[in-house]
Amino acid sequence: MNSNPTLDFKNQPVGLGDIVRVIHLSDEFIGHFPEDEQILIASMIGNFFKVIAIDELGQACVMREWHDERGQLQSHVIALESEEMEKI
Repeated sequence: MNSNPTLDFKNQPVGLGDIVRVIHLSDEFIGHFPEDEQILIASMIGNFFKVIAIDELGQACVMREWHDERGQLQSHVIALESEEMEKI
């Protein structure tokens, strides 16, 4: 487990339950998702999410949920690095 604090791009501490705004996701990261999900992941940029976990690397984890074309609930949990988020 990482003992360093989780920080946002302004070096503000980020913890479980905090709200963060996604300020950047690399094209390479987005490209790892299936093509039909890439727009959903990219749409996270600029939006606000609650930190649902801090992973073993000390990254803040947030979840994006949506309904697919069949109406089934889908989700992705992504871990954000400091430069990818701003604590609100």
